[in-house]
Amino acid sequence: MRLSRRAAGLAESATMRVTRKAQELRDAGREIIDWSAGQPDFPSPKVAVDAANQALAEGFTRYTAAAGIPDLRRALADHYGRRHGAPWTADNVIVTVGAKAALFEFILALIDEGDHVVVPSPCWVSFPEQIRFAGGQPVLVPLQAEDGFAIRAEPLIAAIDDNTRMVLINSPSNPTGGIVEAGELRRLVEYCAERGIMVLSDETYERFLFDGREHASAGTLAAEFPETVIVISSFSKTYAMTGWRIGYALASADLVRRVGAVQSHATSNPTSFAMRGALAALTGAESDVERMITAFERRRNTLVRGLERLPGVTCTTPPGAFYAFPNVAACYREGCRGSLDMAEYLLEEAGVAIVPGVAFGADEHIRISFACSDADLATGMERLETALRQGGVQ
Repeated sequence: MRLSRRAAGLAESATMRVTRKAQELRDAGREIIDWSAGQPDFPSPKVAVDAANQALAEGFTRYTAAAGIPDLRRALADHYGRRHGAPWTADNVIVTVGAKAALFEFILALIDEGDHVVVPSPCWVSFPEQIRFAGGQPVLVPLQAEDGFAIRAEPLIAAIDDNTRMVLINSPSNPTGGIVEAGELRRLVEYCAERGIMVLSDETYERFLFDGREHASAGTLAAEFPETVIVISSFSKTYAMTGWRIGYALASADLVRRVGAVQSHATSNPTSFAMRGALAALTGAESDVERMITAFERRRNTLVRGLERLPGVTCTTPPGAFYAFPNVAACYREGCRGSLDMAEYLLEEAGVAIVPGVAFGADEHIRISFACSDADLATGMERLETALRQGGVQ
């Protein structure tokens, strides 16, 4: 069998691979602490579940418009108008099968063979793969751990060349929790707008900011730079609705229409009754969101304090998202030469599932999700310390 060049060059998602291996060990009877999955351990909001159940009971189970139901598109436009002063209407919104599909569809709609896409790194595992799948070339710009993995405009601008079509940022970031400040974002968007370069802002973790920080959304610049700014986000993280697979994007109306054509051939509409649940969450689940944010900030503090006590481990405190990204290079030994070896060692020997940093472009690091229970954090920390000391780290 001969695979296409695109399929042959596409690697499995590292996060999904770890999840799969952890489940295999569970199926074999092992107790696994899952620090790998990027999904909140909270239940989906009751208002969302009730609305989806009602939609099912009413028979709302048929095709909808490919871009999503009008009520949800209008509500999302209104939401960004209230929060960020964006001038968007329903025509500027497309609802997608998760944020991952939104990213893929916009990249496919905008990137041609040989186009460059500038991406801060470490970055989410799917960014480079999706860019390459579309025929583009990811241009990875390293961020600095000592700077909290902050996204700065000037290093990204310096990486732009005549082939650059897009700059793709993710704030707060998966895997680092690093963020872009409003002034840095404006500088980047202004520069790109002058040169006809798109700025795609993945804001999936926008609500998960700690220590009183405010989110800098590209939506605040949409009125000034309507042809430059794209915002992508999701209900998965904010509302603990990962399995519902509802994401969305906001951009110029013409671009949304063109991406809608891509979606019409790729997935058709997102699930009808899931969109009803998402609408209910958007308009009625703020207290659920605030409860999660409070819990995650507490868990972040507990996790980072624990990591800082471990031999050979250093960790900056992430300002956002729900991941810690510690440097564990000092723990590498014979037979454990990188983050992939470390991940396999911790899974097999300690029963703790983490994601190797090499998947994000940073082999000295591992990613730990603190979107898990306090009990799993405590047990996982005990197992991690024991495994590192048994591995020869003092």
